[in-house]
Amino acid sequence: MHRTSNIEIKNKRASFDYELVETFTAGMALTGTEIKALREGKAALADAYCLFINGELWARNISISEYRFGSYSNHNAKRDRKLLLQKRELQKLTRKTKEKGLTIVALRIFINEKGLAKLDIALARGKRAYDKRESIKEKDLRRERDRNAE
Repeated sequence: MHRTSNIEIKNKRASFDYELVETFTAGMALTGTEIKALREGKAALADAYCLFINGELWARNISISEYRFGSYSNHNAKRDRKLLLQKRELQKLTRKTKEKGLTIVALRIFINEKGLAKLDIALARGKRAYDKRESIKEKDLRRERDRNAE
């Protein structure tokens, strides 16, 4: 039985703080109570980022709240979670993150058609203050244009 889920938790700050170079979709190794809490939409990606530990990619600072019916087997809300990618994708990310100024940020968590939790990550370069001001200006212009079109 496959359920379609509309769970989608986004990191809204990521596209504002970073210039997104390339995106990837990774699987997540989760415990039972974590996936149940995710299906209830109890997660946040505010300061989430990814790093390599012993050649494996891990997501840090993803907050998945404790499952309300979980007893002693409940998970730690801020624990590091292993990301599952293909070997060539991991090698590419390892190469790219060694370049100056590139990091890996978490963009969104969603449940796919098969019921599996996935995390969209992006290779990103930090924006400078003037780049952020430019982004705000573009967004305001777009909003004004949409208002005038109505």
